[in-house]
Formats: sequence, structure tokens, C-alpha cells
Amino acid sequence: MTDRRAGQEADYVTVMSGGIMSFFRRNKQGITQYANYTVVGICCAAIDLLVLNLLLVLFPSADTTVLTLFNTIAYTAAVTNSYYWNSKFTFKVKKTRKQLIPFILQAAASLAIANAVFIGGLWAIEQLSLFPRWISTNIAKGLSMYLSFLSSFFFNKYFVFRPALQAKEKEKCWNEENDRRTGTWRKSEYSQNSR
Repeated sequence: MTDRRAGQEADYVTVMSGGIMSFFRRNKQGITQYANYTVVGICCAAIDLLVLNLLLVLFPSADTTVLTLFNTIAYTAAVTNSYYWNSKFTFKVKKTRKQLIPFILQAAASLAIANAVFIGGLWAIEQLSLFPRWISTNIAKGLSMYLSFLSSFFFNKYFVFRPALQAKEKEKCWNEENDRRTGTWRKSEYSQNSR
């Protein structure tokens, strides 16, 4: 009886690990993009926090308007850096003028989210009176960065860089179909996949 149960458990583990691996194989590009986006996001978060805290050290303020301005300046520095690295590293597309307007729109939407969460979070945290002001400010900033990071990923993936990604995918499919018809073998593509 125990041998049978051990066999069933082994089958379950095999099916589950196969299912998990299958999921990762099917979603490899999206998972890789999200991982790369996270690395770029961490660097941009450092820039965002550095600029905000530098402004707060140089020009201390508790005024909501000034804090919103500081947050906007910090966010703009981070998002400009983000555009460069995400187009080059995460989504691997060439920057074009066509991407500029959607990028500005997504940046404005993400900035609105960031500022709303920053000011709302700062107000909520200060009601608790648990932390000094600079810690409250950084906690609120962290919350706003996380939520704008999530929204920005989806805006970039499906709105800003999607046309370029679709064109890249279409070209790849066309090349594969053409190779299949002509019997051409592309060494660089196959050698990378065989690793």
C-alpha cells in the first residue's frame, strides 16, 4: 500500500513539475521581459529616490504642492532613464518617433498614479504618526513607485512598444516560413536555441 502511494506521489510531482516547466516554456518571453523590466525598474527606483531625497534635503518642505513637484521631478528623471533602457534592454526595439507620443501618454498616466498614491499614502501614513516625516515620505514614495511600476509595465508592453514587438514577431514568422519553403537554415537563430 505504501509503494502504491509513493508511486502516486511521484507521478503527481512529475506532472506538477512538467506543468510548471511547460508554463515557463510557453511564457518565456513575457517572463524574461518582466525580469528585465524589474532590473531596469530597480535602477530607475534608485534614481527616483535619490532625486526626491536630494530635493528634500536641499529644500525641506511639508507643503503638498511642493512635494508633488519634487515627486514629479524625481519621476521624470527615472522615467526618462526607463524609456532608454527598456527600449534597448527589455523589449529590444529601436526607438522611433511613433513611440514618443504613446510613451509620453503612458508616462503621464503613470505619473498621475504615482502622485495620487504618493500624496494619498503620505496623508494616510502621517495620520498614524508612527514615523518621522522623512520615513513617512519614503514609505509613501515606495508605494507610489510600486503601483506606477506595475501600470507602466503594462502600458509599455501593450501600448508603447507593442507595434514594434508585433513587427519583430511578424518578421520572424515570415523568415521562418520563407526558410521552410526554401530550405534555408539560419545558423545564428538555431545555434542560440540549441544552448
